[in-house]
Amino acid sequence: MLNSPEYGLSNDMLTNLRIENFAIIDRLELDLGPGLVILTGETGAGKSIILDAVEMLVGGRADATVLRSGAERAVVEGVFKLQGSIRTFVHEILQREDLLDDPDYVTLGREVRREGRNIARVNGRTVNVSMLKELGSFLVDIHGQSEHLSLLDVRAHLGLLDRYANVEAELAAYRETYQQLQTVRRELDELRRAQADVERRVEMLTFQAEEIEAARLKPGEDEELKQERDRLANAESLAQLAQQALSALDDGTPDSPSASDLLGRAAQALGSLSRIDSSQAAFAEQAVNLTETLADLTRALRDYLEAIEFNPKRLEEVEERLDLIQRLKRKYGGSIEAVQAFGLEARRHLENITHASERLAALEADQQALLEKLAAQGQALSQKRKSAAAALGAAIERELDDLKMAAAHFAVDFQTRPDEAGVPMPDGQKLGFDATGFDRVEFLVAPNPGEGLKPLARIASGGETSRLMLALKNVLANADEIPTLIFDEIDQGIGGRVGLTVGHKLWNLARSHQVFCVTHLPQLAAFGDQHWRVEKEIADGRTLTRVALLEGDAQLLELSQMLGEVGEGTLRSAHEILQAARRMAKGELPD
Repeated sequence: MLNSPEYGLSNDMLTNLRIENFAIIDRLELDLGPGLVILTGETGAGKSIILDAVEMLVGGRADATVLRSGAERAVVEGVFKLQGSIRTFVHEILQREDLLDDPDYVTLGREVRREGRNIARVNGRTVNVSMLKELGSFLVDIHGQSEHLSLLDVRAHLGLLDRYANVEAELAAYRETYQQLQTVRRELDELRRAQADVERRVEMLTFQAEEIEAARLKPGEDEELKQERDRLANAESLAQLAQQALSALDDGTPDSPSASDLLGRAAQALGSLSRIDSSQAAFAEQAVNLTETLADLTRALRDYLEAIEFNPKRLEEVEERLDLIQRLKRKYGGSIEAVQAFGLEARRHLENITHASERLAALEADQQALLEKLAAQGQALSQKRKSAAAALGAAIERELDDLKMAAAHFAVDFQTRPDEAGVPMPDGQKLGFDATGFDRVEFLVAPNPGEGLKPLARIASGGETSRLMLALKNVLANADEIPTLIFDEIDQGIGGRVGLTVGHKLWNLARSHQVFCVTHLPQLAAFGDQHWRVEKEIADGRTLTRVALLEGDAQLLELSQMLGEVGEGTLRSAHEILQAARRMAKGELPD
């Protein structure tokens, strides 16, 4: 094994994979490590089935045909560790959908049932398959299965090139100017739309603002007016009730003394009582207090009675004022505060329209200046990209040469599109642009002589394409943030010596990614940080897939079996291959 700490390994990875009732796999659970994970075994043992299960896990096709015979459901579940650069992107998605549990891990699950229904899960909660695909696009890249191959997505090419070219500072400056331009253009659009029907709009806004301002509304005024209206409308009843209370309190007769008279008599009696029995002085004091309180109440009632106003004209004014307030609230908001805010906004719009011509001229000048600034920043960005693209092409072709694809060529195609509203170029044309610049980038390859450069997305899958992707991934290792890479069929059509080269490149790639590789070449398998043997067995008339982690002598024996019939010669060759892999991992050239 080559997974010693001295080599350094990526933190982001698939740490656990559980598969149940999937094709010929009845039950399988793998605890996976970082680095290069090798899967070997005879044809038909189930190696590619494991990769198919991972593809389904990250949003690939799923139907009842994947179920193991006789099973009611198939389940695939994977746990991904998040500690590197990809963590931020995955967290954004999980937080957006309220799915974030453990910040260091995310669990994806897929279940397919016999009746055809399939269920996707993230951290144990049911989601739609598109959510698995979105998360999977950040977590796993499957080479040999184009559906999940990020390098075949033209939209990803510019981002990869930019990270390879290290244009973060230039791109950030460009985007800042771009955002300023978008802000100016939004305001311009708003002003131009307003000018299109300016007379009608001015008339309407003027009416609204003046109507609200003329009302001179005050917060809480409506509640105060309602209370006054109630008093004015019920003045006669209020006066009658107040007079009745006063009569009972203070206007007594010899035959029917008032409450004041009766309380006065009680106070006199209690005063005499307290002079005889001083222990009851509190009674006299309470009686005096009650007398004073009753006097206060009587005075307040007389004042209230005098203030009651029989004023039909004022009542009419209050009713009209309340009606005005209610109409304004219906038109402009549910409260006086909302009506006032509407009036202020109408006045602001009026001022904007009134000064629109001056503002339009200023904004158009700002727009032109920002377009010219963007043009300069975009050209500098484009030039740096093109320089990096040439270096990228040369580096990838060197990788391809090592992989016995010396005739293959790689290039980056740059395209622009004309746009009358675009950025001005020195030659007078205007180019369309967005937040990334005005370059449209696509990776092109020519795998074989005479074929000409073609878009990467049109290259047929297979071992040759896997090697091409390995070359791209190796060169773009630091730019490519997807943590787990899967290579299937990468050893098609290559021999042992090239197998060592491919294995070494996979191993190098696995220092910054977790890399899975299915292989039949012992020269490639010798580089594994983890080596799993996949085999099938017959039990009770059923075919089963079994997987075992190989270390030490078990790995040596597997490499020997991959060379041919196990014997002294194949064991010695397997040992030599392992030693060669270790030397190459240390930077030594193979013998």
